Amino acid sequence: MAKRALITGITGQDGSYLAELLLLKGYEVHGIIRRASTVNTRRIDHLYVDPHESAVRLFMHYGDMVDGSRMSVLLSEIRPDEVYHLASQSHVRVSFDEPEYTANATGLGTIRLLEAIRQARLDCRFYQASTSEMFGSSAPPQNEDTLFQPQSPYGTAKVFAHCTTKNYREAYGMFACSGILFNHESPRRGETFVTRKITRAVARIKAGLDEHLWMGNIDAVRDWGYAPEYVEGMWRMLQADEPDDYVLATGDGCTVRDFLAMAFDAVGLDWERHVRFDERYLRPSEVGSLIGDPSRAKVAWGWDPLVRTPELVKIMVNADILALESGGHVIDRPELPGWA
Repeated sequence: MAKRALITGITGQDGSYLAELLLLKGYEVHGIIRRASTVNTRRIDHLYVDPHESAVRLFMHYGDMVDGSRMSVLLSEIRPDEVYHLASQSHVRVSFDEPEYTANATGLGTIRLLEAIRQARLDCRFYQASTSEMFGSSAPPQNEDTLFQPQSPYGTAKVFAHCTTKNYREAYGMFACSGILFNHESPRRGETFVTRKITRAVARIKAGLDEHLWMGNIDAVRDWGYAPEYVEGMWRMLQADEPDDYVLATGDGCTVRDFLAMAFDAVGLDWERHVRFDERYLRPSEVGSLIGDPSRAKVAWGWDPLVRTPELVKIMVNADILALESGGHVIDRPELPGWA
């Protein structure tokens, strides 16, 4: 009998890749989506099969992380073997404008989900999407034992969710893991996140549609990897014999300035001619450098990312150029060993 997985945030970058991976592995996949007046499923539309076939294994359910009663109903009805909790208000800059909602959805949403699992007495494995933003001002390289010093409402909410997951693991014996993922990007990344903002702008400037790209702090250092490799790491965490928390990262640091240079260089342009500064994109408090140490994951189950920042930049730029030329949305298909 196929394993049954539940994914919150299935319509996001990570959720779409994870759903794709689990379907390839033979899972029955259930996703939670928020009801809205506009359709927001373009990242997963390609995963649907003919509804008249018996092999339909992807199911969508309406729900919201701020609605605990709905979570309880869904968990009791679906009774998944594995729960991947990816849903949140995940934009760091937006969290300063919407701190209360961020805390409610990102922080309290996790405890609602864990409590729904506990109340339903489900024997399932739980994955919590933690983030490098929890480390904030702590000096790199950061690992599982580094002090959390978040510098945003988003980071603070994620610390609450992370510690709650650990507490439920220790207090109730749940198989609950947190993946502390450093920045991971792809052509499916949201268009307001800095990497995708850059690669889309490069495609438009190359095509002559725009002239300038407006940026905030370009001296921040980040550890950028390829999202499909990171969701494969999420799956591996829940296949382990014992639950634990793991950092997933490349271990390489790269400034936003360097990312800009690589992206513009990919199309033969000089980034300094096109990039302009706009203080509106600055955060009230900045995080200087986030570089992960993924040693524990490498030792535990051999996780070692293949795609590094220069290759990632090319993947994203090429995808945005293709999308612009075709006048539509391009779904990339990962070709990685873990996806075989």
